[in-house]
Amino acid sequence: MRARAGLSMTAVPSAARATQYLYERVAVRTGLGDGVLVPKQEISLHDITPQVEALVQRLGIRDGTVNIVSQHTTTALTINEYETRLLDDVAAFMEKLAPASGSYKHNDLHLRPASDADRARIDRNWMSLGKGTLAEFIAQEPINAHAHLCAMVLGATVTIPVAEGRLCIGQWQSIILVDLDGPRERTVGCLLYTSPSPR
Repeated sequence: MRARAGLSMTAVPSAARATQYLYERVAVRTGLGDGVLVPKQEISLHDITPQVEALVQRLGIRDGTVNIVSQHTTTALTINEYETRLLDDVAAFMEKLAPASGSYKHNDLHLRPASDADRARIDRNWMSLGKGTLAEFIAQEPINAHAHLCAMVLGATVTIPVAEGRLCIGQWQSIILVDLDGPRERTVGCLLYTSPSPR
């Protein structure tokens, strides 16, 4: 599936700022419209280059780097050409690499949690946060092992140099967020390092 027109992003400033490092979170809506997003395990690709460029400009980064990290286990980041037919090829390649209809142990929800360590992670990230019971966690879990596998293949981070206030990427390159389990509300973290000004 090609990219959707409903992409929207907002920067959320971090609470604390160091002298040479700035951290911002960028929210990405990978679905269409204003309704509730129901994950359908769809693959979609989103060009976040303009939002990262705007962040560099707004924060006044002249020379340095920006490190971008996906904050989800079923999304990935990559740098490549953002061309409609290539985006279709990427989605088709990911679907062949790890088909959603494949047989995966992660999708056997009735057998989870499979260890005390798994249960402890669910408790830390779900039950102790007041989100619900173990049964409620399992009930809301998507069948998405294929999305996790593709995210591992693509990777979760990209680092880009910044020189004279501009991202140092090629003419045809874009920073692409790949949602492998959408549509959803997604977040990427951006750590910007600015070189000290010459004295």
